[in-house]
Parts: sequence; structure tokens; C-alpha cells
Amino acid sequence: MNIAMLSYHTCPLAILGGKDTGGMNVYVRELTRFLGRVGVHVDVFTRSQDEHIPQVSHDLGYFNRVVHIPAGPEVYLAKEHLNSYTDIFAERILDFAEKKHIHYDLVHSHYWLSGIAGNILKTAWGVPMVQMFHTLGLMKQRVGRTEEEREGNYRIEGERNVMNTSDRIIAATEAERSQLEMLYGVNHQKVSIIPPGVNIHHFYPIPKDEAKEAIGIEPGKRVALFVGRIEPLKGVDTLIEAMAIVKRKCKSFSCPHYLVVIGGDPDEDREQLNTEMLRLQNLCRDLGLGDMVVFLGKRSQLTLPYYYAAAEVVVMPSFYESFGMVALEAMACGTPVIASKVGGLAILVQEGKTGYFIPSQDAEALADRLRLLFTNEDHRQELGRNAAEFARSFSWENIVQQMVQVYQRMLQE
Repeated sequence: MNIAMLSYHTCPLAILGGKDTGGMNVYVRELTRFLGRVGVHVDVFTRSQDEHIPQVSHDLGYFNRVVHIPAGPEVYLAKEHLNSYTDIFAERILDFAEKKHIHYDLVHSHYWLSGIAGNILKTAWGVPMVQMFHTLGLMKQRVGRTEEEREGNYRIEGERNVMNTSDRIIAATEAERSQLEMLYGVNHQKVSIIPPGVNIHHFYPIPKDEAKEAIGIEPGKRVALFVGRIEPLKGVDTLIEAMAIVKRKCKSFSCPHYLVVIGGDPDEDREQLNTEMLRLQNLCRDLGLGDMVVFLGKRSQLTLPYYYAAAEVVVMPSFYESFGMVALEAMACGTPVIASKVGGLAILVQEGKTGYFIPSQDAEALADRLRLLFTNEDHRQELGRNAAEFARSFSWENIVQQMVQVYQRMLQE
């Protein structure tokens, strides 16, 4: 079976925490790797953002590869400018397949922009197309707090087009399927629910003292960790406000704790900083947190398990998550999660068993849960053990089998 996997706007090999890099990158990369393990050949096509990178990379193993396709300027472009080049992207994939004499049995596209190109390939090759959206424009319009966070109608129209032309849509959760049905009118029978997986060979419990030593955290320091893109929808401001409350209330043990934020680029000149990063840094200053909040910027997947394992708790106070892969990775490392009850977080976090839910924008409630996990080591360890056990059911070995079954049904139909 040969699969043409489309990740148009972002490369699965990119370092997490940068512009437009996050859970989808991990998803595409890991899905491709584990498909290779079961004998499925995958070429992942992504738009070239650097003319000096080789067109074909075999970093995904099992002869599965990433193919960088020039489409428009070979530089980073914001997503609102990328719709102009989807046709060129698709045409050059067709050229690549013809020159290499490769026949693809199926197209699997990720995010709506990939789906626009995928429909061209599906029609040209006469093959089925499987689509995964990862996030939905109408949901972002509902929860966006600023005009910048709300999506334009061009995306909504594009999503509807892709939903109509795809043969099968993969939703990460039952909640996402309901959103597809209620907001976009998608037929219930067209949607399969397959959650993302976690690589339990890479994300697994590491002794906390060993993990802290590996990344330079002093023994005895209590760490809350955030991993993700630096944007308002992630709710990092609520987390910072909660840390200020913890600082004020934790006089009994002189507050040997701090918050580590992975994502974005905190070292740019203040004039060039991401607007949200600048706002968060100013908030830390205004709350007098000083060195209690550490912005580390991007980190590779190789080091992330040590950060997860070193933390007492991983916090995801998001307004919107389609799934929440960071939570799943943290849990696989034996670390409890405090999160908003949105998207896949609603099924990953089990209240009082693998972590806790907190109301959106409620810094006081978050501070109470942070204090509980900072001070109660026995309870924290129990939650961590439960989390690691629960995460194993989401191993990529299990998830890939479900995906292959969908592929096979599509080919039979």
C-alpha cells in the first residue's frame, strides 16, 4: 500500500514550539513512522520553506520519507497567504509521482489547506482521500478572544469544500465528530473516530531525580510545565496568574517552585517578539514573578521526555484543543495533568485519577490544584502511575492498526 500523506503548511520534521508547529507535526511524523513498521509505504509531501534543504528526506525510517515541494516563495508564510499556492503544490506532486513512476493508492491529508490540494490529487489519480482537520475554523471563531484568533470566511469555505470532497474524515474524539455534524452538516457515517497515539518507547516514566539532573533542574525544585504554541487560545496568562497566587500563599515551604514554558522564541528583540510572548513576559514582570517563570523557547522531541518527567505537573489551560497530545505525552511519562475540559483533554484527564480539570480562566482554582500537587508527593505519585498506565492504551501500535483498517475499507469500497 502506497500512501501520499499531505502536510502542506508545516513540515513534520520541524522543531516544536515554532510558528505553526505543534501537535499536528508530531502526529504526522509518528503516524508515518509506525505505518512503516507495519509495511505501509508513505511519502509525506510538505511545502518547501528553505531552498537549501534536500527535496527528499528519509528521516522517518522504514523507507518512508518527507518530500519538500516548492510552491510559492521558499520561506515561511503565514497560513492566510498559503491558499494561493495549493494548486501549484498539487501539480508538482503529480509531476514528482510521474517522474518517479510511483502509484499512490490513497491520499491522506492533514488540515484544510492540505485537503484543497488533496482533492486535486484524488481526482487526477482516481483514488480515495482520507482527511483529518486537527482544528476547525468555526470552533476557533467561537472561542477566539481577539480578532487575530478568529478565522476568516476563506478558511470556513475551504473546510466545507474539503468535507464535501473527501471520502472519509478522521476525528480525534466523539466531540470533534459532533462539531463536524452540528457546525458543518457532515454526515455521521462519513466520520471515523481514531485518537492520536503516543510513542511509549520514547515517552515513558524516567526517575524524577535523573530527569531533573539531565536538564539542569536543582533537586527539590518543584516544576509546573507548559508545552505548546505561544498564542492566546492556550491560556498561558491564566497559568502565570495562578503561579503568582501560589507564590503568595506558599510561605510554608518558601516556594521552591517555578514555571517552565516551552514554545515560541523568547530571545528575539522585543520589537520582533510574538505579540503574545511579549504580553506574557510583561505579565510576569507586573506580577513580580522574576525568575519564577522560565521561557525556554523551542525544544526537540528528543529532550521533551526529560522535561515531562522532571515536572511535578503539566498544565494545559487552553480554550480550545482538538485533542491535546502534550497531555498524552506527559501522562506517558508518568506526570499528572491539570487542564481545561476541552477537546481530547476531556477524555485524557480523569478527575482525581490522572490529573484535574479547572474552569477556563480561573487562576484561583488552578493555583489550588498546583499547590496540592506541589505539596502532596504521595498523591502526585499515585496520579502519575495512573496516568502512565492509562496512556499505554493510546500506543501508536494500537492506533496504527485502526488507521490501516480505515485505509483498507476505503480501497475496498
